[in-house]
Amino acid sequence: MEGKNIYAIVEIAGKQYRVSPGDTIDVDNLDVIEGETVELDKVLVIGADGKTSVGKPNVEGAKIVASSKGTMRGDKVIVYKFKAKVRYRRKSGHHQQYTRLVINKITTPEGEFIAPVKAATEKKEEAASGA
Repeated sequence: MEGKNIYAIVEIAGKQYRVSPGDTIDVDNLDVIEGETVELDKVLVIGADGKTSVGKPNVEGAKIVASSKGTMRGDKVIVYKFKAKVRYRRKSGHHQQYTRLVINKITTPEGEFIAPVKAATEKKEEAASGA
């Protein structure tokens, strides 16, 4: 699977996410410390430039390496219970805990695909060397 447009569908904590190298995703709270590296081996599909590999149930030899950026709280969800004519009202809120992951590389049986370097850092290096 050659090319830069590689993606994978991975299962994390019972939910499926479509990821590419360099992506940032928020998943349900994992027991991972900030800065720690996580290997995800439940890769269901890998696709690149029109070629797709579908696992049965997982793609053999494929894994995704991600680094944790810590936990965060999601938006507040308001829960409001109400019963008519009996003066029953209850209001409560809930913030879901998430873990933010940055996808570093996708490893397939054919090779490794590493997250691209950001263009902003390349421009800074060019400006520094040209000055």
